[in-house]
Amino acid sequence: MEQQQATADLPGDPPTLIDVEQAEAAIVEHYPRLVRLGYLVLPPGMGRTRRVLAAHALAQRALPRGRASAEAENPVAAPAEAGAGPRVPGQRGPEDTAGAAGDGGYAFVRLRVLRGALRAARRRRGPLAPALPRVWGLRLVPRPGGADELALDKALSELSGPGRAAYVLRELERMGDREAREVLKAAGVADPRGALAEADTVDDPAGSRDGALLESPEFDPCALQARPTDLLRRRQHVRAALAAAAALVVCGTLLGLPGEGWGPSGAAAPSYARNPSSERALDPAELTRAAPDTWRTATRADFSSWPARGDRRDDTPLLRRALAVWARPGRSVHVSATPGTQSGPPSGPPQLLYAGEVDQVTVVLLYDGLRVVRYAETGRGDGGAVALDFARADAADAASSTGLVATRADGNVRYLTAPWVRHPSVRDLVRPDEAARPLRLAADGVTEPVRAGGAGLVRGSGQTPDCESWTALRLGSRLVTDLGEIVPARLTYGSPGGRGRLDGPRDVAGARARAAWAHTACRLPLLHSRGVRAVNAWRFAAQRLPEGGGAADWVCTRAETWRGAGGRVLAQFQPPATDPAAPAAVVASADGSPACGPRAPRVLAGALWKSRTGRWYLLAAGSSQVTSVAARGDVRGTAAGRLLTLPAQAGDQARLSGRLASGGRLPALR
Repeated sequence: MEQQQATADLPGDPPTLIDVEQAEAAIVEHYPRLVRLGYLVLPPGMGRTRRVLAAHALAQRALPRGRASAEAENPVAAPAEAGAGPRVPGQRGPEDTAGAAGDGGYAFVRLRVLRGALRAARRRRGPLAPALPRVWGLRLVPRPGGADELALDKALSELSGPGRAAYVLRELERMGDREAREVLKAAGVADPRGALAEADTVDDPAGSRDGALLESPEFDPCALQARPTDLLRRRQHVRAALAAAAALVVCGTLLGLPGEGWGPSGAAAPSYARNPSSERALDPAELTRAAPDTWRTATRADFSSWPARGDRRDDTPLLRRALAVWARPGRSVHVSATPGTQSGPPSGPPQLLYAGEVDQVTVVLLYDGLRVVRYAETGRGDGGAVALDFARADAADAASSTGLVATRADGNVRYLTAPWVRHPSVRDLVRPDEAARPLRLAADGVTEPVRAGGAGLVRGSGQTPDCESWTALRLGSRLVTDLGEIVPARLTYGSPGGRGRLDGPRDVAGARARAAWAHTACRLPLLHSRGVRAVNAWRFAAQRLPEGGGAADWVCTRAETWRGAGGRVLAQFQPPATDPAAPAAVVASADGSPACGPRAPRVLAGALWKSRTGRWYLLAAGSSQVTSVAARGDVRGTAAGRLLTLPAQAGDQARLSGRLASGGRLPALR
């Protein structure tokens, strides 16, 4: 009888097969370790009891249901036999799992557990919620550990899902960086190197130097304590649930009676409750509308001073549909929100910014003081497609409220400009010597179609082979570009300044600023759809290259987000080039780092460079606060000042650090 088998292969490699019975044996043999791995990678915010149950569910569901489903999933694992195909590294280390490194079944089920835990970390709602076993009246938690275990648990809770996975693969599975990268990539992690770098930030407590802490009872979901939940609170919850069910039956009966209600709500979901405050917030007659000249005398030049514009700003049925869909988007509505943006209903009547027809799409733009919301529909509320987009806009000022994206279609963008913008223009960032092109502006403030910045590039890839242009808009003195948000990102140039200093990023003006952005523009896809508020390019150093190679520029590009966290920093190296738009090489990047910003206006970066004669050199440069640079690793040396040049070999690895004028040390950005 033919055995059931599951495929195990790497992308691009010929598949190998693993018996389902072999996978089952691996689960049984290594069950405690698989549950521990899942428990450590799952989001800490789930709570310990639910995390324990989820970890057991992940380990038990690592077994494929049958041959067809196993082959369809195409998981990555080590082949069961030598020479049978490509091999994903197995674990190495503890005696209790000896032999697992060469066990294809263990590698197969381990990867399935890791994939499930990472998927759970990406979900908004709790992982595996519909199918988890329910334990009424009990709390199941691992046995408590000591201070070191508590410190390590806190440090892991501050990492992202991929970061925790990288740490666990290193410390629990005893994998090297290369092996861990392969497993993370196979598990669906988009940036394995970034996950390993994030894992490096964990300060291991003293007890974890030999990996013993991860194997302690604190992190063992198979050694549990059972305790009762709050008995009085549970009784109160039961009573409240019964009362709520009775109220729902009464409300449903009342709503089923004949009546006019609020009128047609388009794609909005049905309403099951009537609240006077909520009805007032969703009444088109209660919308806030600024007077046409408010922006001239307002103390704050932001979205709150924009007048209501558009040829359908008095279309009550349209506004009613937009407000109803905002409060209760139906299943057919495509809803998107930039990171860190709440998508709930307004707390009070919002402000109307625009309502009109743009490119055969009906658009309504609303503002509630914290968010800009765009409602778009095709047709006239008669079953056409409906989209609802949210963007965070709290603390907006005159610099960040110069325009909004009205529509995107066929690689083109139309913007609604601020009322104080009179003569907008378009500039191609990768052609710094070309003059800006004037942009036609309609009476209602909507621009003619503008080619989207970097149209045709793969978003988030950072690849630049087809980057022949990048469009930016000049709105007044501000330069902005579309990064996939409703609010375009402002582009600036210059030193980040710092607390108590007058200098800081300025508007992009002048040959040096335009030249820096010409080399940087094609890296903007790396910042797409991150809720970016502003992007600053800073030329922090210039360095003479050895062997008469000319002068190279070091540029730090920093993206600030509306939520104040989650920004990205890129360090770029630009050697001399005949093409003024040749993209700079990204030599280091970091998420959430204060480098190159007002809190930490300094940076150190390095790169390997090959001269025209074929010799390799390690180059490093720091900002003006750096007084010396040292290299350790494959290349060793020290240089006074903020520039370092050392002979090297292809593939050399080095750890760079700088000494600051204040006496502190500055690690290199990586």
